[in-house]
Formats: sequence, structure tokens, C-alpha cells
Amino acid sequence: MRIGVDLGGTNVRVGVVDDGRIVRLLSEPCKSDRPESEVLEHIASLIAMLITTDTECIGIGVPSVVDAQRGIVYDVVGIPSWREVHLKEWLEQRFGIPVSVNNDCNCFALGVCRFGEAHGFDNAVCMALGTGVGAGIVIGGKLYCGRNTGAGEIGGIPYLDRDYEYYCSSRFFVGHGTTGKEAFERAVAGDADALSLWREFGGHVGRLVMLVLYAYDPDAIVFGGSISNAFPLFREAMYAELKQFPYARTVEKVHICRSEMEHAGLLGASVCE
Repeated sequence: MRIGVDLGGTNVRVGVVDDGRIVRLLSEPCKSDRPESEVLEHIASLIAMLITTDTECIGIGVPSVVDAQRGIVYDVVGIPSWREVHLKEWLEQRFGIPVSVNNDCNCFALGVCRFGEAHGFDNAVCMALGTGVGAGIVIGGKLYCGRNTGAGEIGGIPYLDRDYEYYCSSRFFVGHGTTGKEAFERAVAGDADALSLWREFGGHVGRLVMLVLYAYDPDAIVFGGSISNAFPLFREAMYAELKQFPYARTVEKVHICRSEMEHAGLLGASVCE
């Protein structure tokens, strides 16, 4: 048995994982506005409810820059008090079992590659499209993090007048005076302006996919995150943009899909090493 933790600025989810299955799950709002020690104690209290003598280890995914070797997290997105937290050391002292810490997008990628849509592919890029854009990179079946777990921070790469994160996340819709949720609901109802907005969005995502193809040439690209729920609305426009990619066979061979896994990040965290 392993324990996986998916920590976000909005919610913290803790689950017991057995052979790739979540057998017990706790989810509570994260006390993101509280001091560092209170957030730590909150996470520990949830783990304590689930830990048993059979628990082998704890894995935790955090939306931040991570020193994965030492288990230190820096400048956690959505938790202002977490500037430098020695999370691995703190949890290991509390519970006396091994703890692994990694970036949340890396955990998402690991979950999708071990248990989900990218299982069986040696090389995959798993992209989270939500309030921002992040990615986890798997090469040769192994997670590639880079020195500071930042190998997948492709959203920050300059694009047009801003960066890919602006054009391929919910920020794109905010910039057009709406939200991703509202634009999705309007498009599903047949609103022509909303459908046009999703087509424009799909063109930008197509450019992001081109970037991934140039940089990594993976076997599979898997989308996750809240915006990926609208994949059917921007898929066609994405592929239309990909016709401009100079290597047509690369586009034909790459497997592109949306992940329908629940709690992929938590599952991935549970198998982090």
C-alpha cells in the first residue's frame, strides 16, 4: 500500500493506492491562506487518517519548483506562505517512512503513463491545460524532470505577444471577456461566437503541439486539466493547424488524446521515487 497526495491551492487530496487503484480517498479544501505550519499540519492530519503499518511510502505532487532529490518545494502556486518548505524531511520525521516529492504536472504524467492513456508508450508528453499550461515528460519509460523539475514548463515559452500559457489556458478566455466554463457551456448550446472562440483556441493549441513535436517527438501527447474537457470543441482546429507541420508522418503517427483518468496526479504521486 502507498499513499498519494495531490496538493493544490484549492484542494488537497490524499488517497491509499493499491496496485494502481485508489481504495480510499480524502479530499478537503486546502488551507492555502494559513501559515506554513498550519498547511503542513492539515496535510499530516489527512495522511494520519489513512496510514497503516502496511503503508510503504508517501508520494506528494506540489504545484511548484521542486528539488526532488531533497524534497524541498519553493514558491508553491496558490499557497503564499510556502516559500521554501523541506517537505520530504518534515513528513519523514512525522511518519517514519520514505517520502517522495515532485511537481504536480510530473505526477500527472506519471499517473497517465503508468495507469492511463499513455500506458505502453515509451515516450510521452502529458500536458495540463487549466489556469496555466504545464507538462510532464516521459522518455524511455522514465520521468524526465530536469534539474529543478522544470523540464515541462513549456507554457512560459514566448509565443506571439505573450507566451503559450496565455493562449492555451483559461487566461485566453478571460482575455476575451469570458471564462473557459462559460465559453464551453455556450458552445455546447450552439452559440456561434463561442464555437468560433474555441476554434481560435484550437489553433493556438495546435502551435503548442508543434512545439512539443519539434522538442520531444513523442509517441503520445495526452491532455489533462479543466480546459481539456472541451477537447471535442478544439480538436478539429488543432489538427487543421498541425497541417502546417513540415513532417506529416510525424503528425500521423503521434497519438493525441485527452485523459479521462480520475485523480491521475494522485496516482502518479503514489509511484514517485
